Amino acid sequence: MTNAQSARNWLLDALKDDASISKHFVAVSTNAEKVTQFGIDGANMFGFWDWVGGRYSMDSAIGLSTMIAVGPGAFRRMLSGFHAMDVHFSTAPFSKNMPVLMALLGIWYTDFFGAETHAVLPYNQYLRRFPAYLQQLMMESNGKRVTTDGTPVDAPTSAVIWGEPGTNGQHSFYQLIHQGTRLIPADFICFAKPINPIGQHHQMLISNVFAQAEALAFGKTEAEARAEGVRESLAPHKVFEGNRPSSVLMAEQLTPEILGSLVALYEHITYTQSVIWGVNAFDQWGVELGKALANKILPELDDQNNAPLNHDSSTNALIRRFKTLSVQNRI
Repeated sequence: MTNAQSARNWLLDALKDDASISKHFVAVSTNAEKVTQFGIDGANMFGFWDWVGGRYSMDSAIGLSTMIAVGPGAFRRMLSGFHAMDVHFSTAPFSKNMPVLMALLGIWYTDFFGAETHAVLPYNQYLRRFPAYLQQLMMESNGKRVTTDGTPVDAPTSAVIWGEPGTNGQHSFYQLIHQGTRLIPADFICFAKPINPIGQHHQMLISNVFAQAEALAFGKTEAEARAEGVRESLAPHKVFEGNRPSSVLMAEQLTPEILGSLVALYEHITYTQSVIWGVNAFDQWGVELGKALANKILPELDDQNNAPLNHDSSTNALIRRFKTLSVQNRI
């Protein structure tokens, strides 16, 4: 709302007329009264159901900005991909049900092998922000310590989700996945056809996907390293234990339909895991405490009377330090 108010002020600085707001703004909201108070025409309000959670909402009216960016045709194609995965999830037997199988694998590694993180590694630059999207979807949904009836969960819940496009990761954190002391399950995401074909670039990219999965699965023994002519002192450093879990998700090409199915896949994985853990995937009380405390701290940052602070000693010290530095650098 602060961002919206700043945009409103920016527009009024130029147009000088409150009536212009109704001609230049639309709203995605369920609160018609507040929309009207803001100055937006109620006819330009896109509503949605009260049970649509934020992290599950990109295929609802909340996705309006996405539809504007890609066009209604592409957005509808994305919705058809969501629908296809929804149908698969609700009808496929568990033995062939992708969300169910991947959810079970995640629980297997998290609860029985002690894996604390899960890497998502798309080999497509267009999906560079996909791991960040999944961080909210999965960790906000299942990062819970009590079950739906309020009792403590009896097993670790959501893994820490992280990742980057594959070619970047290969030259940075893949070292830890291959030879580190932690077990890190990984999802590789790739496509048989490139969006922008250039020579053999795509074949080289895909060869790396398959090579990474093979290396994680089978590794390299010390005997194999020596057979390659590696000197004795270096041989232990060339050992890869192998038997490290990964899944390769490969579709024909990254299209709006496939993107929709990919997002829906992880939504249903998240839901399936929440059912098994017995937690509520659709609340986020852990987010609310920080918001409530921030609302209390905000006026204290601008308080020129230096009223007594009633936080812990660390927070009080941070507020005082901020006020000192902000005054010193104020022009």
